Amino acid sequence: MHPRSKLQQNLTRKRGFTLIELLIVMVILGLLASIVVPKMFGHVDSAKVDTTRTQLTSLETALDAFRLDVGRFPTSDEGLAVIVNAPADDSPGASHWRGPYLKHLPKDAWGNPFQYKAPGQHGDYDLWSNGPSGKEGSDDNITNWEGDDASTQKSGK
Repeated sequence: MHPRSKLQQNLTRKRGFTLIELLIVMVILGLLASIVVPKMFGHVDSAKVDTTRTQLTSLETALDAFRLDVGRFPTSDEGLAVIVNAPADDSPGASHWRGPYLKHLPKDAWGNPFQYKAPGQHGDYDLWSNGPSGKEGSDDNITNWEGDDASTQKSGK
């Protein structure tokens, strides 16, 4: 047997990574993740707000269709359910209902039902999501009456 040359011994020894090299790579990957992950979660929150605004607009369209058929917006007692299910036979305009105006009532992006009040304080009706906090009246509520991006409510008068 021939003794290995120094070059072959050095090549054999250098084929793998040392523990320190692996730790440095892991630290670098951790630092990159700490920068990228929060930015990605920011996009998720923004997407949830956009989704909720879109659902709010869809509900407004259904409410407008209800009003065109029945001649009025649903009362607070009837709520948004009359978009999917016919109103009681004795309610005004019930015989003109041509729904359902939506297949089902959507929930906001946080899994909570939309809130509805008619007549509203801000128009014919108020429609809103309690937002990420789930608390009515908080700064993160998404409404049909506030904000530049919020959908605007049409007056039925």
